Amino acid sequence: MKDGSNRCQNILVIHGPNLNLLGIREPSIYGTVTLEEINRNLAKLAEKEGIGLDCFQSNTEGELIDRIQQAGAEKTDFIIINPAAYTHTSIALRDALAATRIPFIEIHLSNIFARESFRQKSFFSDMAVGVISGLGAKGYELAFNYVLGRK
Repeated sequence: MKDGSNRCQNILVIHGPNLNLLGIREPSIYGTVTLEEINRNLAKLAEKEGIGLDCFQSNTEGELIDRIQQAGAEKTDFIIINPAAYTHTSIALRDALAATRIPFIEIHLSNIFARESFRQKSFFSDMAVGVISGLGAKGYELAFNYVLGRK
C-alpha cells in the first residue's frame, strides 16, 4: 500500500509443491486448468487494475520460505498462497508467514475438509485472513478480487 491509500499495490501468489502439474495431475480432484492458465488470468486482472503481481511456484519448502522472506523485504502488501501438501506439514512455512506479517489468503483447489483426515488439518488457517477451499482455479480469482476490495 505504498501509494498512501488503503489499496494493495503488490500481490504475491505462491503455489506449493506439485501445482506445476495442474491440468494433468488427478484432474478429477484438481481440475483441468493449468498453473500457467491460473497465472495468466491473475496477470490480466492485475494489469487491468494496475496492481503489481508476482507468481511463484516451487516444489521445495526452502525456496518457498525464501520467497516469503523476500516478500517481506520487498514490502509486498498481500500474499495469496496455496501451500498444497505443505498445508499439513510445514511449521517452517507457517513461521515464515508469521515473521513477515504480510496478510494472506490460503487457497486450496479441492475441498480439503471432504478429503482424507490427514488433509483436513492446516498449519496456516488460523493466521490467514481467509481460506478458500474447494472452488478450483476460481478460488484464486476470488482471493484476488477480495484483496482489491480490502481496506
